[in-house]
Amino acid sequence: MLSRLEELEKDLILRRKRAELEGWLGEIDGIDKTLTFLRAKRIEAERIKQRTAVHLGLPHVSRPQD
Repeated sequence: MLSRLEELEKDLILRRKRAELEGWLGEIDGIDKTLTFLRAKRIEAERIKQRTAVHLGLPHVSRPQD
């Protein structure tokens, strides 16, 4: 997932540069908002990646003796 987010960010940066050259102000604003969301998502994904798994096990149900 992280590599895909990096790929998307690179593409958005290139699109933003093109929008600047063309003077597409609305496009620039939209790309900036998308970049902000994407970067927050990447930070969240990196934080999740650092977590260690916790084994909770299976519950044990005791049966009454006959």
